[in-house]
Amino acid sequence: MNRRYFLLSSAGVAISGCVAAAPRSFSADPAVRRAWEWPVYGATNAATKYSPLAGIHGGNFNELKIAWEWRSPDEAIISDNPDFRPGEFQATPIMVDGRLFVSTAMSQVCAIDPETGRTLWVHDPGTWRNGYPTSKGFQHRGVAYWRREGDARVFIATGDNRLIALKAEDGAPVASFGEGGEVDLRVSGRRKPVEARPADLFGTTSPPLIVGDTVVVGQYIHDRVVKDEMPPGDVRGFDAYTGSLKWVFNIIPGPGEPGSETWRNGLARGAGNANVWAPMSADDEAGIVYLPTSCPTNNFFGGDRPGDNLFANSIVALDAETGERLWHFQIVHHDIWDYDLPCAPILMDIHVEGRPRKAVAQLTKQGYCFVFDRITGEPVWPIEEKPVPQTKLAAEWTSPTQPAPAKPPPFERQGLTRDDLIDFTPELRAEAEEIFSRLDAGPLFTPLGPEPTVVLPSWVGGANWWGGAFDPETARLFVPSISVPVAMALDEDGRRIDSGEGVHEIAGRTTVIRGPQGMSLLKPPYGRITAFDMNEGEIDWTRPNGPGAMDADKYAPFNTGWLGTTARTGPLVTPTALFMGEGPHHRQARKVLRAYEKASGDVLGEVPLPDNTLGPPMTYAVDGRQYIVCGMGFRGSPHRLVALALA
Repeated sequence: MNRRYFLLSSAGVAISGCVAAAPRSFSADPAVRRAWEWPVYGATNAATKYSPLAGIHGGNFNELKIAWEWRSPDEAIISDNPDFRPGEFQATPIMVDGRLFVSTAMSQVCAIDPETGRTLWVHDPGTWRNGYPTSKGFQHRGVAYWRREGDARVFIATGDNRLIALKAEDGAPVASFGEGGEVDLRVSGRRKPVEARPADLFGTTSPPLIVGDTVVVGQYIHDRVVKDEMPPGDVRGFDAYTGSLKWVFNIIPGPGEPGSETWRNGLARGAGNANVWAPMSADDEAGIVYLPTSCPTNNFFGGDRPGDNLFANSIVALDAETGERLWHFQIVHHDIWDYDLPCAPILMDIHVEGRPRKAVAQLTKQGYCFVFDRITGEPVWPIEEKPVPQTKLAAEWTSPTQPAPAKPPPFERQGLTRDDLIDFTPELRAEAEEIFSRLDAGPLFTPLGPEPTVVLPSWVGGANWWGGAFDPETARLFVPSISVPVAMALDEDGRRIDSGEGVHEIAGRTTVIRGPQGMSLLKPPYGRITAFDMNEGEIDWTRPNGPGAMDADKYAPFNTGWLGTTARTGPLVTPTALFMGEGPHHRQARKVLRAYEKASGDVLGEVPLPDNTLGPPMTYAVDGRQYIVCGMGFRGSPHRLVALALA
């Protein structure tokens, strides 16, 4: 059977052809990406979210129809357990060797027929039987695939801390891997058995990363301090054949290890977190893994951990085989804003000043894009240490400077000034000024203090787990982001003034700043897409990422045009277009998938969906027919995949 697919030549002309093909059997080389496949969460280990398929384009996008829908088997579990509340369906499926593979919010693994959406097999590891696996609830983003000489396996790192290897053919556990197909992630490296509980202390929400025969696993760790000594966010590499531990990288260094000097008074030993909860990426050819690390315990107060706190808030490059650190760059020193690195670094081949560069770009919550040579770690453009405001709290310690890249420019507003305030009418502006006067507002990296302090972009804004998409044809990087200003006040001991509770939690304890008459305090847009020319390090264009609340009663009288939505979703790019939907969390979010013209950001088309998208879309082709698959489902909305195709 031949599988035909559509590509664009370098001249931009659509071509089609018959390609020898990909029967539903296994390839010997796990690093090979065939054009019709989507074998990794981010398309490839480069995390570009790019596919060379070009059968769907601006000229036919509006003709797309729903080809099939698939419903998560979690529904049956929830039906039998009415106390369970489903979280977000953030998963993006992979397509390889003629099948789709996806995880569910409850860490089940499913194989799906890519032409019909029919479930082929389900593996239920029983994660749900232990109750909510992490403080994020039931949430998972995907699986990984490995194959060698006919041995094909699907890997999941579950919410309740198991690394499981399944046979791709039928979903049965691989008996020779670990113990009966599983490795216990609760213990290994520096972790002790006592650290394995409570059950929601840590778990895995993102897919493992496989480089060669090494399975790399990071973990989410509870944002709230629920133990006197929180677990460290060590990253581990396991043998894909046997499940044996190959290496551990201590993100929080132990005594005498490199970086321990940045934890003053030897406090690194009692610190926790600094984990890698987001997806990771890798250079398969060079055998390098790129870690986006997060902040140490706790998120908003660091008085008990003075110093820069390596290797938290850093991009860290490791040898995939040995776990040896090759290079690193700390993007936030002594984080007290919850500015963890939220997404996989994106690998790209670009030309800078006529010189080819193998680069890696890290997007951040604070609206920066840091770009490095991915082999050496040398910044592609200069990065300057700039003075930043210092803490007003006697018990806190703040870094005198923070790094800022010369290029590319920020993709989000950074800090809050009067010039940013809404000004549709003089009355609205006056009310916004009054609200502003009650806030401690300043530039980026203004530390929290005794007055409500503005953080913009905030830990719920900027870029996040969906990341960006890179187009190798044009060297454009597309970045979805949102603007959500928040405020929080701390007393001298780093505790919230309004509640007296320690500042150890993000979700449910954030104060989003409300503007006049229920509007935003800011001028629009409130969500955007930014397109960077990565050869030049400049912005090509930026535009709102959707209509947002423009038709709501409070905004409609002002004829604002697109305001942008603060709903969250991810991008997909092909030779023909950029594709994005609108996520939930916003009552005005549209249930659509849009195609944008890559050179200008103009909307090429809009296709209705049964719900809001969540995880980044993916695309693949079977027998010449291209499909775009969107994941959706949140709270009362069913968790499902919806496949679009031309009739």
